[in-house]
Amino acid sequence: MRYNQLGNTGMFVSELCLGTMTFGEANPNSNWGAIADVDQATADKIVENSLAAGINFIDTADVYSFGNSEKLLGQALKNVGVARKDVVIATKVYGVMGDKPNDRGASRGHIMDSVQASLERLQTDHIDLYQIHATDSVTPIDETLRALDDLVSRGLVRYVGVSNWQAWRIAKALGISERRGFARFETVQAYYSIAGRDLEREIVPLMAEEKLGLMVWSPLAGGLLSGKFGPGAPDKGEGRRAGFDFPPVDKDRAWACVGAMREVAEKHGASVATVALAWILAKPFVTSIIIGAKRLDQLDQNLAAVKLKLDAEDLAKLDEVSAIAVEYPGWMIPRQGAARRPQPFEPMS
Repeated sequence: MRYNQLGNTGMFVSELCLGTMTFGEANPNSNWGAIADVDQATADKIVENSLAAGINFIDTADVYSFGNSEKLLGQALKNVGVARKDVVIATKVYGVMGDKPNDRGASRGHIMDSVQASLERLQTDHIDLYQIHATDSVTPIDETLRALDDLVSRGLVRYVGVSNWQAWRIAKALGISERRGFARFETVQAYYSIAGRDLEREIVPLMAEEKLGLMVWSPLAGGLLSGKFGPGAPDKGEGRRAGFDFPPVDKDRAWACVGAMREVAEKHGASVATVALAWILAKPFVTSIIIGAKRLDQLDQNLAAVKLKLDAEDLAKLDEVSAIAVEYPGWMIPRQGAARRPQPFEPMS
């Protein structure tokens, strides 16, 4: 297990992050409940095995199973007996947590109420990484950032991050934080997979420029890249995709990726899912991949990705089959900027 710097901070986190969206009770009437089906005993074992494998980074959210994911995680950490300083806990705020108009969003009020509730459920006195889960089109960014800065100043939160924001909005927030001396976003939690590389257009260059860490969610595209679907493995209507077809994926493009990954998997004696994760781990801009599991065998398959080292031929094959079309002005920038790339200057004679 490798450990990577979290954004521009002095904290280091494991390249795999345990995601706990599966923690909680099954509920077919809820998007989160359709995914969750892990009780306390299983949660304890998943956390224990993850820590034993070297994972020190765990991600959850208040909205997962309506707070039950945080509760099970907090109790699991107590049951396993891990020292608080040895685990980095990340959670998120924004989702609907009640039937009143202010029980949602990124307002100061909802953030202040939610952080206290998350701390109680997690049975801890601080959250290492507190993230805004989505874009709030109503609350001014300044209000959100000031509230987060207050939490950092009070020691309730150590670092802050953001999830599912556009590049321009993240850049604006970073500018406000710098101008006003607020704690800045250190991480971006975003969807990224071999079948969904849109992140590379705008957000990846922004992260490189601003030294932001990337936490990847749904690296298997909601199970679509697990090897259970597509070429060589007819869809039998199993897995999460059967009841929760998310995130949106171009299936034809995904099947081409699965076909190429299956060849690489056979070459290394690995699973398709392990190859999908190993491909992401090979990207230098990735800080940590969020992996989730309902069963220990699923966890083991995900953990195996850190041991699989794809060679240059593997990476070239997978990069080629999954390449995204360059959008304007992306295709114009290198054309016009070629003469400005670092190179020896030769004056005109």
